[in-house]
Amino acid sequence: MRRSRKVLLGLCLLFLLTGGVLAQEAMVYVIPIQGTIEPGLAEFLKRALNGAKIDEVEGVLLEIDTFGGRVDAATEIVDLILDMPMPVIAYVRGRAWSAGALIALAADYLVMAPGSSIGAAEPRPTEEKVVSALRAEFESLAERNDRDPQIAAAMVDKDVVVEGLVEKDKILTLSAKEAERRGFADFIAAQRHQVLSKYGFGDARIIEPSPNWAETLARFLTDPTVSSLLLSVGFLGLIVEITTPGWGVPGTGGLIALGLFFGGRMVAGLAGIESVIIFLIGVVLLALEVFVIPGFGLAGITGLMAIFYSILISFPSPALALRVIVTSLIITVALGLVLIRRIGKSGVWRRFVLDTSETKEKGYVAPIAKTELLGKKGVAQTALRPSGIIEVEGERFDALSEGMYIPAGAPIVVSKVEGSKIIVAKLSE
Repeated sequence: MRRSRKVLLGLCLLFLLTGGVLAQEAMVYVIPIQGTIEPGLAEFLKRALNGAKIDEVEGVLLEIDTFGGRVDAATEIVDLILDMPMPVIAYVRGRAWSAGALIALAADYLVMAPGSSIGAAEPRPTEEKVVSALRAEFESLAERNDRDPQIAAAMVDKDVVVEGLVEKDKILTLSAKEAERRGFADFIAAQRHQVLSKYGFGDARIIEPSPNWAETLARFLTDPTVSSLLLSVGFLGLIVEITTPGWGVPGTGGLIALGLFFGGRMVAGLAGIESVIIFLIGVVLLALEVFVIPGFGLAGITGLMAIFYSILISFPSPALALRVIVTSLIITVALGLVLIRRIGKSGVWRRFVLDTSETKEKGYVAPIAKTELLGKKGVAQTALRPSGIIEVEGERFDALSEGMYIPAGAPIVVSKVEGSKIIVAKLSE
């Protein structure tokens, strides 16, 4: 009886083991690369490709459709692809232009959909050292996967000539048919299933990672256009607050825009906590200048320098940071001029700003300065906190203290007269 029980348990164990083996099916990650190539996308690709490693999938399919974007983000994605232990397939569904072409070339296999294209990767700015570096990157990736390096170079450098394909002073963009004919693309496939079947993944379980809300927000906020606009709104708000008394909506809106700028870059891994700390120090110094210290001096200038430096170190290179900052300042000036012209002529502006003038012709007379009160003594009729009412020689006047609290009934002396303002000081007993 005991022996038969052991046999039965053994058979059950064998069934579970074989069932577990049979249940292990092939898995493939399908990851979209769409829209602008920017740091937020690189952060999403990093998470998705790390997930593919952890799950030990058999292959990764990158579905590409992009006009391009930032080269630094593209090179980060390329390094992630080259580090993958399993085969990576690039499937160009629409366009793989500029930085998108660089990512496509990093994959082990390149497949294109009918009507798709790849290339148009001339960098901006077109400086010789930038073109040379990016051309070498394209050539090395092409050679790595047995693709024609001259064709790859012609996508970047307009000085490269490929007979029968592209002439001098032209940047190469290949159609799907031409890429297949030249052996640059492995084949043309109209659907994802055709691609997977070609490489033996037709029956594999497909896992499709998608950006989470933080990565989606970071992608939006780190888009080059959005980044420049956020900086412009931030600069414009701070300029308005510096040039006007007090603190209001423009300054608050400017700080929110700059906060979104830094928040997106922190999520994307571009900015560290040190840049945010320096930015906050700059904001505190500006607040001291606005609320505590009269005029605009050392604290305000130091605060502005701290804010600019925090923005500078949130970019991968000073050159890129300066380009974005200069662009943002140009947009700021343009926005400021438009606002002054448009809002100044509209009825909305008149609701907030008094545009009438009080002239003598209209019967307005300026208040007469009470200079005869200077040096005279009196009594505080009400507490001055710092404004209140005083009595001098039997007459009552509105007055201001010199910043101190003066209780009702305390003796005072008129220390200063500025136009219609009467400023008093408390007399010692």
